[in-house]
Amino acid sequence: MAQVSVPTPSSPAEIRETVQSILASDGLPPIVQVGHPALRQSAARYDGQLTDEELAALIGLMRRVMHNAPGVGLAAPQLGIPLQIAVAEDGFDVEPDIAGLRERAPLDFLVLLNPSYIAIGAGRAAFYEGCLSLNGLQAVVSRPDRVHLTYTTPEGTAMQAEYSGWQARIVQHETDHLHGTLYVDKAELRSLTTNEEYGLRWMAPDISRARHELGFLPD
Repeated sequence: MAQVSVPTPSSPAEIRETVQSILASDGLPPIVQVGHPALRQSAARYDGQLTDEELAALIGLMRRVMHNAPGVGLAAPQLGIPLQIAVAEDGFDVEPDIAGLRERAPLDFLVLLNPSYIAIGAGRAAFYEGCLSLNGLQAVVSRPDRVHLTYTTPEGTAMQAEYSGWQARIVQHETDHLHGTLYVDKAELRSLTTNEEYGLRWMAPDISRARHELGFLPD
């Protein structure tokens, strides 16, 4: 089998120039869409490529872009920046039955530098998932339902935390972005649906009907 060439991150100078250009632009930058090479790179570890002021400005901008989308997470590669930086926040109102079944609880604003995760136990949960870089589509992804996350704060503090339920799904999704992985790489492709079809047919607390009618994850 031929070896696949994996794109390498840009140089620190190029990364900083890209960030400076985005920060200097008027309005909010676009979220890059699938097919953009930044989404398929293993992003460079954050190692002081930006000044403290530039890093803070980028984090603030990413949070505004995430809210405007709207979404619950955004990774720097989604702005075309190959750096291991992601933000997450989930304050959406969710129907109690959905929140209970999906173990979806509010997630306070979180900034992740150089994150990585490992599963805790063998439990898994499968639900529909979307991405701001794949506009208009959703698919079911089975993920570990509990993870141990390690990351660094913008202040340089090494952190460890455990997440479960929907919060675990969010931090896995955003961490995957930083290593060139999109949710469709892990999805049950027979479940793939447009947002319109999801709203019409599959917007239920669980995936049982979609699994039966679309023919994925058989019992």
